Amino acid sequence: MGFLDIANVTKSYGAVEVLHRVDISVAEGEFLVLVGPSGCGKSTLLNMIAGLEGITSGEIAIKGRAMNGVHPSRRNIAMVFQSYALYPNMTVAQNITFGLEMHGVPKPEREAAMTRVAAMLQIDKLLDRKPGQLSGGQRQRVAMGRALVRNPDVFLFDEPLSNLDAKLRVDMRTEIKKLHQSLKTTIVYVTHDQIEAMTLSTRIAVMNKGYVQQLGTPKDIYDTPANVFVATFMGSPAMNILPARVVMQDGAPHAAVIDAAGQTRHLRFSQPGMAGWAGREILLGIRPEAITDPEGADRKSGNIQHLSNTVVVTEPAGADTFVTMTLSGRDVVGRMRADVTVTPGQSFGFTINMDKAVAFDPDTEARIAP
Repeated sequence: MGFLDIANVTKSYGAVEVLHRVDISVAEGEFLVLVGPSGCGKSTLLNMIAGLEGITSGEIAIKGRAMNGVHPSRRNIAMVFQSYALYPNMTVAQNITFGLEMHGVPKPEREAAMTRVAAMLQIDKLLDRKPGQLSGGQRQRVAMGRALVRNPDVFLFDEPLSNLDAKLRVDMRTEIKKLHQSLKTTIVYVTHDQIEAMTLSTRIAVMNKGYVQQLGTPKDIYDTPANVFVATFMGSPAMNILPARVVMQDGAPHAAVIDAAGQTRHLRFSQPGMAGWAGREILLGIRPEAITDPEGADRKSGNIQHLSNTVVVTEPAGADTFVTMTLSGRDVVGRMRADVTVTPGQSFGFTINMDKAVAFDPDTEARIAP
């Protein structure tokens, strides 16, 4: 049993089931991120944990106590919303302590909690201002401060950074990570941003169409995606997915792919178990960083395959250069070093780290685990 248990939970609106048998157990102090595209059910699940949405079937428990039917005010949770939800006529100090006041906490305790949290969030010089006098980042810190003073069992974050500009999002992401490391609180965080999910979480639940597609650590999700959806949703640029055929060559399984000139090329698998798929079609998945130039290849890999192919597009991106080629009729992106000299139309010697390659069943789109 975890600190927060979501057991076989469903949610229906009339005859339409929008969440399907969700099972997640969250340990105390864990940072769980629910990530997925708009409409996948992640915010609905968060609202069910908060008590803002009812549960159709199953059970949600916090510290072993079932929350089904328990009013949100009696769940000892704190929520930070995308919209900040600050009272515009109150000062920062009043916004932070209002919830404590409503719960009958004595004024000296309220002020002590406010002072501690304001210093932690570096908003102690803003306590006399009103929300209209604050920047977006400052308002978000106030919203977080209002949650932190509560000392709840679980913090719930509903896309709290989506209204901020790109640089401020990165800064606030770092602040939230620091807070979690120092306070060791239990957090459930909703986002559609896979970079936020990867950088903040201790575990990720990738959701789509009301189903949890995969639950695991960021490394699990990134290196061994459960299916094609997870593989392409997590990662920027996305994992390359291309049709291939498994063939045996020199006693080892290889992925047969077609280069830009129409020639069949063979890439040896690192997993001998792929021999069980000999003669069958698969979807081959390779992350862009596993496709590079010879000098940039991972020297720790035991299976670097070489492939000359025509360059289609180059995209300088500061620290990296992204290079696109065509394999098996698909655009395939590689991540090169910034100083690589490569131009569209030239034949280039790519290296592919097949230790990092994964294979998917083309019928079910599930990962093949040989």
